[in-house]
Amino acid sequence: MISIDALTVEFGATTLFKNISFVINEKDRIALMGKNGAGKSTLLKIIAGAQSPQGGRVSVPKERVVAYLPQHLMNKSNRSVFDEASQAFSHIFDMQKEIEVLNQELTTRTDYESDSYYALIEKVSTLSEKFYAIEETNFDADVEKVLFGLGFTREDFSKSTETFSGGWRMRIELAKILLQKPDLILLDEPTNHLDIESIQWLEEFLISCGKAVVVISHDRAFVDNITTRTIEVTMGRIYDYKVNYSRYLELREERREQQLKQYNDQQKMIAENKEFIERFKGTYSKTLQVQSRVKMLEKLEIIEVDEVDNSALKLKFPPSPRSGNYPVIATGVAKTYDDHLVFKEANLTIERGEKIAFVGKNGEGKSTLVKSIMGEIDFDGEIQLGHNTMIGYFAQNQASLLDEEISVFDTIDEVAKGDVRTKIKDILGAFMFSGDDTTKKVKVLSGGERTRLAMIKLLLEPVNLLILDEPTNHLDLKTKDILKSALKAYDGTLILVSHDRDFLDGLAEKVYEFGNKKVKEHLGDINHFLETKKMSNLKEIERQVKA
Repeated sequence: MISIDALTVEFGATTLFKNISFVINEKDRIALMGKNGAGKSTLLKIIAGAQSPQGGRVSVPKERVVAYLPQHLMNKSNRSVFDEASQAFSHIFDMQKEIEVLNQELTTRTDYESDSYYALIEKVSTLSEKFYAIEETNFDADVEKVLFGLGFTREDFSKSTETFSGGWRMRIELAKILLQKPDLILLDEPTNHLDIESIQWLEEFLISCGKAVVVISHDRAFVDNITTRTIEVTMGRIYDYKVNYSRYLELREERREQQLKQYNDQQKMIAENKEFIERFKGTYSKTLQVQSRVKMLEKLEIIEVDEVDNSALKLKFPPSPRSGNYPVIATGVAKTYDDHLVFKEANLTIERGEKIAFVGKNGEGKSTLVKSIMGEIDFDGEIQLGHNTMIGYFAQNQASLLDEEISVFDTIDEVAKGDVRTKIKDILGAFMFSGDDTTKKVKVLSGGERTRLAMIKLLLEPVNLLILDEPTNHLDLKTKDILKSALKAYDGTLILVSHDRDFLDGLAEKVYEFGNKKVKEHLGDINHFLETKKMSNLKEIERQVKA
């Protein structure tokens, strides 16, 4: 359907990738994988036509429609949410208006025999044929269905898009893309601003829509559930696997082991030949053999091993000071902003050492309850913090609290204690700060880099109650694994606000669900919670059908 031929992209003296080629077929659902900086987002932009390569081309058949959702969106509009989402059909509405205008012109003109009149009739006929060939659909119903699926309420439909955060505006843009029913959907980190229910809805939509999808995502469960093919971008080239992400990881490890064996064999052969050359380079009877081996080594293409294996790297929390038996007890907590009730009668008792998850749609009060526990906002009811409870808190605004005038290394060196100080560079490397990155001043870092730095700083402070609000949004899969392992071994109490199911799996042992103005306790892990939710949703559908 769409072919990528011999693409080459260079930034200054750095070659991002060279002569890469592959084809995107109808109904392909492809995960684009690779380390941060490997060129995944650049490749997506080139396929979308938003950026040009230095060499090669992307061939898209004329009738095919490609839609692209970037990672960062700056578009603003004063339209309502419903009207903005309806812009997906603007080309159809424009066509309808043009046909009406042309028909009106035909009724008023009297030069029936003129060439221009015949040309007008032909234009109306062609446009009408095109318009009526479009599948008849109830546009308003389609818009409602997609907006509901992405977490909007009917009350939101009439609100101006300007009143929504960047994450919610991203959802509106995603709605427009899904409503266009393009032949190829390109998504760069689509789940960063979605809650668990919206991600599940998006998964089902992408699987059932029958269109080609290329996605970059750090949400392993999402990638595993929707994709049937994995393309890895690494060291300037690509590897194309006709499998999902989990199977790709196994095949990639096998590939790397083979490369490592071939590399070691080649290095052994090189060493043996160099030894022969050194030994016999002055021997007349061996001159031809020496020259032959020198030429052979000069022409030899050195085998490269694709990536450095840092799987042994571990991030370890300092021992947490002992707290009381119950670090947090909340009784009858309620929060209202003006006339808007966020939730009421919230009750929770968190025991020392428990790891719990706050889940639910955005706007249902997860971060609000966290801020109440932190004492940052007023609320009704009572929250008691246990004896010697020391809170470490991570939220997206943590990045703005960093000292901008010091370096990345010094930011961590200020809080590192004991043996950790000897491993600062390793820890920074695990969070994608390596080489010259460690000497950069904080003020030149991107938003994502600042977020990761704030995360490291928090993880090294001795606390016994960790509260992490969406900690994985800017972390790649490898770094998330390192963080997850560290949190599993953490001996303190943990509250996680997250929509990342794979991250929560095996980490959170109890779930608090936020929704319908309530906070409901679910005993069991995230998988048990999701199974329960799906069952209750099916029962609700059955009840509606019976009614």
